[in-house]
Amino acid sequence: MTNRLWIYDTTLRDGAQCEGLSLSLEDKLRIARQLDSLGIPFIEGGWPGANPKDVQFFWRLKEQPLTQAEVVAFCSTRRPGTTAANDEMLQAILSAGTHWVTLFGKSWDLHVIEGLKTTLDENLAMIQDTIEYLRSQGRRVIYDAEHWFDGYKHNREYAIETLQVAAKAGAEWLVLCDTNGGTLPHEVSQVVRDVAGIMETWDISESEIHPPQPPLVKGGRKVAQSPIANEGRNSKIQLGIHTHNDSGVAVANALAAVQEGVTMVQGTINGYGERCGNANLCSLIPNFQLKLGYDCIQDEQLIKLTQVSRSVSEIVNLAPDDHAPFVGLSAFAHKGGIHVSAVEKNPLTYEHLEPQKVGNNRRIVISDQSGLSNVLAKAKTFGIELDRKDPACRQILDKLKSLESQGYQFEAAEASFELLMREALGKRQPWFEITGFQVHCDKVGEDCAALATVKLSVNGTNILECAEGNGPVSALDAALRKALVNFYPAIAHFYLTDYKVRILDGGAGTSAKTRVLVEFSNGQDRWTTVGVSGNILDASCQAVVEGLEYGLVLENQEAIALVCRVH
Repeated sequence: MTNRLWIYDTTLRDGAQCEGLSLSLEDKLRIARQLDSLGIPFIEGGWPGANPKDVQFFWRLKEQPLTQAEVVAFCSTRRPGTTAANDEMLQAILSAGTHWVTLFGKSWDLHVIEGLKTTLDENLAMIQDTIEYLRSQGRRVIYDAEHWFDGYKHNREYAIETLQVAAKAGAEWLVLCDTNGGTLPHEVSQVVRDVAGIMETWDISESEIHPPQPPLVKGGRKVAQSPIANEGRNSKIQLGIHTHNDSGVAVANALAAVQEGVTMVQGTINGYGERCGNANLCSLIPNFQLKLGYDCIQDEQLIKLTQVSRSVSEIVNLAPDDHAPFVGLSAFAHKGGIHVSAVEKNPLTYEHLEPQKVGNNRRIVISDQSGLSNVLAKAKTFGIELDRKDPACRQILDKLKSLESQGYQFEAAEASFELLMREALGKRQPWFEITGFQVHCDKVGEDCAALATVKLSVNGTNILECAEGNGPVSALDAALRKALVNFYPAIAHFYLTDYKVRILDGGAGTSAKTRVLVEFSNGQDRWTTVGVSGNILDASCQAVVEGLEYGLVLENQEAIALVCRVH
């Protein structure tokens, strides 16, 4: 059994079918380059001809090719009752100019009869004709057997026949797809084992796997394939796996298939995909590489995994899953005092691998369950060395527990906790002081606008400023920035990325105490602050003010670091 696994990413096509996810052309190009830097061998770019954006995507990559990955075009078999050579859809695929094409065909007789409204024999002819035509045009073919597992369960003989036809026509990989996501790992293992055994009995020659074909030509010149594509040339037909997460076992199913000999794994970054998503490559790659000993990408590329996961989530404008395995913000977070104390002595006590191997970091979470170990460890992550005997340690812990009893939550607002520590240590810089604010909302017809007025003091200078917004918090944020930007120009680059409100005592109705979490970014870092009050605007103001303050702390630290590097 080979230890080489070929990772095939379909974020740009299958992943883009995730509800709430929409990609522009520039988004797709940015994600493709992120995947290329991660070392993904095959990147499915979309279905050329299905929409103008995908056509433009492939043309843009011709102008500025990826550095190592093979970009793959995706399409279906030809239509019933025609020929592949006369199918306009396939002409668009050829125009994309990719070395590899992934072709999907029907494995389940139900889909052939009810979906395509054709005969089982015609479906076989569609598979054969399409693959042979693509091979005659210099393309290499990955065949995705759609609804494979359902088709195998309902009509085993016919499903196998579709694979055999694809193999004899020249497909190099046969990818078994759990399209509906209803198959369980033990079933995947058994079916893959059965298929692999059946394939051993096929009499398919080397010339059928690699039939003579013309070279791929662009602009009148022969085009060399990437090293990865040439390395991937198979001496025999290989199996692949494509799983969906409708039963919550997409990752487990892919792992099961690989352990039965599959050599290609298809999935998406962060598990994006239709319905419940696809197999998550951010979980699969480290499991394959670090735990099962397979070669997927280089070790120096693997340490980019967390960064790529979060970058892609930013590009698609979906909040990162903090609890995602390996790459989530909480994947290596420790909250209980006993856990923290043990991890400080030996991380193996509560971590299944070193977070740095996947580009993540260990985090010590601060909450009302914290002990001194948490405070000391957390301070260290902020570059603050504390002595357990220092009275400031107990002061910080007591203040923390007092505030959390009032509704504050610092495990999700580490920026506010760092400011609390700095204050206890006498190191909190007084950037500005807010002395008062007013917010007015006016509704005229269907429009509702807000006006905020703030009073500030900066280095002894009193400021009165106002600004409008589409809501009270937006107006308040705008007024604060307007008042401060002349003193601290960096504030112009801070922006809110998330705003969460939690009612703490629902039984109190509209008089309930409110907790507000505000997340900021400066384009590189993200930080979260918290405010608590019986008045939602007061809680929001607390969080926004601390968010701006912490941003200035970060800017100051970077400025100091830059001066140190220069000198």
